[in-house]
Amino acid sequence: MIGDPVRFVDERLNTASLVRKALRYVFPDHWSFMLGEIALYAFLVLVGTGIFLAFNYVPSDAETVYRGTYEPLRGTPMSEAYKSVVDLSLDVPAGLLIRQTHHWAANVFIAAIVLHLVRILFTGAFRKPREINYWIGLTMLAVAILEGFLGYSLIDDLLSGMGLAIAYSVALATPVIGADVALLIWGGEYPGATVFWDRIFTVHILILPLLLAGLISLHMLILTKQHHTQFPGPKRTERNVVGTPLWPGYALRSLGLLFATAGVLFLLGGLVQINPVWLWGPYEPYLSTNAAQPDWYLGWLIGGLRIMPPLEPVIGDYTLVGNAFFMGALFPLVAFGVLYLWPLIDRRWSGAGERHELLDRPRDNPRRSAALVAFLTWVAIPFVAGATDRVFYRLGVPYDLQIWAFRVLFVVGPFLAWLVARRIFEDLHDRDAHPLRGWTGRVVQRNARGGFETLGAYDGRTRGEGGAERDEATVAADVPAER
Repeated sequence: MIGDPVRFVDERLNTASLVRKALRYVFPDHWSFMLGEIALYAFLVLVGTGIFLAFNYVPSDAETVYRGTYEPLRGTPMSEAYKSVVDLSLDVPAGLLIRQTHHWAANVFIAAIVLHLVRILFTGAFRKPREINYWIGLTMLAVAILEGFLGYSLIDDLLSGMGLAIAYSVALATPVIGADVALLIWGGEYPGATVFWDRIFTVHILILPLLLAGLISLHMLILTKQHHTQFPGPKRTERNVVGTPLWPGYALRSLGLLFATAGVLFLLGGLVQINPVWLWGPYEPYLSTNAAQPDWYLGWLIGGLRIMPPLEPVIGDYTLVGNAFFMGALFPLVAFGVLYLWPLIDRRWSGAGERHELLDRPRDNPRRSAALVAFLTWVAIPFVAGATDRVFYRLGVPYDLQIWAFRVLFVVGPFLAWLVARRIFEDLHDRDAHPLRGWTGRVVQRNARGGFETLGAYDGRTRGEGGAERDEATVAADVPAER
């Protein structure tokens, strides 16, 4: 019954060979390659929960009065947008579960992309011929951050209102084009025209998700064409990939990761509270609170705005550059600019432009790894500055002292991180020892009475990544030669 339609299609499209080749596609056996899959599966959860939320959200700033079941807000004037989110959270069946799962999935999605990017940077997976796919993944991260910001801005609570006010200030501070950009996006002076909510709603639920889906599809298509990189190990060369075939081994493993990722996200959505919008209340321009913090992936921008000195170049009565521009726009532009240029910078440093299929361990290139540690430290210091103010407040540390300490660290910290990291990576490279298990050796039990013997020091180069013996189910696939 099934054979005839399959045979009909195969005789005309020759699909059997394509399917057979796809099922024999080889995936390297290393846990770090699953970070990208976690991002993919979090995106699927985002799409599914987002559809449910879109049917219950009202993108309007029209004023209404809350008459719902939440007593502390009853009788409070608010926008239709905020009221719809409160109703969704407290009155719609499973609404709070879906909204919180969506929020957790957004955080995990961006976190997985960041960790995946860090793995790619430290192992040299961005090198030829994978520069284009690296740039696609980096663009995906930028779009995901913007998508997350627009997502919680739609709520129109106190937190999102403050975030939009800051974004409007950054837009206005942009030299020459700032006022025009702000007018184009907001449709007028802050808080903007009514059409602004329709704009960000359309961008959030349609334009950016489609863009992300396209980038993910293109990323995976190129990955399939070029094959995965792999860590050095037994029988692993620049000409093959050693690992587990797609079917049945890797497909079942990947499906397990899909269900595990979705399960954890729904458990977080049901058991761990996130962004309780009914506590923040509706946005009012005259209200603000330091207790409300943005999602983690915007912490580096908030921290940057806090530690920026009061610098604002002025000629006569004309302000050349607004203060908010430096850390609100220039800082992320420089950070992403360095990341986009990194394959070219690394190629110039190494002087090697040949094709790379084998990955480096961080210690294999101490200069690259130390430079990346310094760069990530430079980005992380504003992140810490934007996330720890409440901790310092509880400890009684003066706010001015916090700000000056982070300003000094922002300048000095990357150099110190580079010196320390360079020394560590060079030492590991020279000794070629694993920092945690290189000194232990391989311990085996010799008899039933508990006798043990150390056979020798661990050597990841001779036994494969992670010291694991090669599974009998693993296979090797040839990598196409460079043309």
